Amino acid sequence: MYKNIMLKISGESLAGSNEHGFDFEILNDLSKSIKNLQSKNLKISIVLGGGNFIRGSSFSNGVVDRVTSDYMGMLGTVINSLALQSNLKKIGVDSRVMTAISINKVAEPYIKNKASSHLDKNRVVIFASGTGNPFFSTDTAAVLRASEMKSDVIFKGTKVDGIYNKDPISNSDAKKISEISYSDYLNKEIKVMDATAISLAKDRSLPIIIFSILKSSNIIDIVDGKGSYSIIKDTK
Repeated sequence: MYKNIMLKISGESLAGSNEHGFDFEILNDLSKSIKNLQSKNLKISIVLGGGNFIRGSSFSNGVVDRVTSDYMGMLGTVINSLALQSNLKKIGVDSRVMTAISINKVAEPYIKNKASSHLDKNRVVIFASGTGNPFFSTDTAAVLRASEMKSDVIFKGTKVDGIYNKDPISNSDAKKISEISYSDYLNKEIKVMDATAISLAKDRSLPIIIFSILKSSNIIDIVDGKGSYSIIKDTK
């Protein structure tokens, strides 16, 4: 069904029930799912958030300015990317971390053609440090890199298995929205992904699947045409 996918995983999801850092069971489970996907000859790109360490937009509080806090958040994404790369290596998955800000000791600089070459060689490519610019989220970075890598779809991993009309964690009567258009998503001001990312995806006609990372095997099920998720796409 899909041949070239982008996985966008929030940093908070990697922390699981912890406030900060990693839930290593989630990290291990995600790595195993990525290996399974790779065995299906899929091109796999990944963008990780950094919210399990710091969210730049919320850390800016008058003491640390917004631009500095955003760069601190980018460094959090590098930490997550290196952790995932190390875990993938342990189970025999070849991957590369490419970063939009220069950290030559730990990751390759992002160059579009080189990233495409890695994907062609069946390497998983993990894009770190967002777009490399403050004021842009890692959601926007995921859509941007997916567009550049010509991905078929974006898989957005969160703590819930889709989009709901209200928070399903605190509201037992929340109803799931299985499918929604880009325009309706923006009009309803849903917060699963930010508006800039959705607008860019709309321009590129790039579908976005929302699934639960707490059971990352959902990715495999969805690729196989099953699973539990919501999808944002052009419904015309």
